[in-house]
Amino acid sequence: MYCIARNGVAADMLGLAAEIGYSETAFLEAIGDREYRVRFFSPQAEVDFCGHATVAAAVALADAELGAGELLLHSNVGEIRVSVATVGNGYHATLTTVAPKTAELPSGPLAELLAALDWEVEDLDPDLPIGLAFGGLWHPILWAVTRERLAELEYDFAALTALMRREGWGTVSLLTRERADLIHSRNAFPIGGVVEDPATSAAAAALGGLLRTNGLLPAGGKFRVLQGEDMGQPCLLDVDASGHGGIRVSGTARRLHTDKTSGN
Repeated sequence: MYCIARNGVAADMLGLAAEIGYSETAFLEAIGDREYRVRFFSPQAEVDFCGHATVAAAVALADAELGAGELLLHSNVGEIRVSVATVGNGYHATLTTVAPKTAELPSGPLAELLAALDWEVEDLDPDLPIGLAFGGLWHPILWAVTRERLAELEYDFAALTALMRREGWGTVSLLTRERADLIHSRNAFPIGGVVEDPATSAAAAALGGLLRTNGLLPAGGKFRVLQGEDMGQPCLLDVDASGHGGIRVSGTARRLHTDKTSGN
């Protein structure tokens, strides 16, 4: 979801995001030719970076007035460049994140995280690395031992919210790997006021950085993330973590509203 920001008042943007009710809403303010200041709000708080809202906003801008081309967005975490291309009768957008980072997930927060999720150590895939990863936001990365375990997502909303706020995490990224270039994902997002996010490009980018760091990228450095399947809202994220620097995440969007001030 995106809106054109007119007065830049955080309380007003937060109120509108809560009224809209999507996991994140992007607010854009034009500051130059194809250049915008962007802020993201969940129904409960401002979020420093949101990849899927970036993709949706870029597609909506292209559809409404700008057409294909390059965009420069100034976010709370830095510059985000987005390339928009024409595909069929619509548009396809590719964002490039700020430089990714990885870190160890300490044993204490890990134990608290597993307890909040009602997971045991045996529920983790021993062959894939857990950790913290950053592509604009920090995300703990956990790999479920089976796809069936991933499908069973019932967690302590209050406990996970408190833990995420204390640790500064964006979402909790829960994954299984079908093969090197195809990963299934669920992203718990209680700090945003929703149980789960159907698409999280920021987490997909962070995952790309973690896989790059651990030498686990497929040949060519590209893979796909399937998210939202268990919510009945399947979303496909294409990730390119080849080379160095920012991670590239691609996707498209479709319009749900026709009001000139908003789109998706």
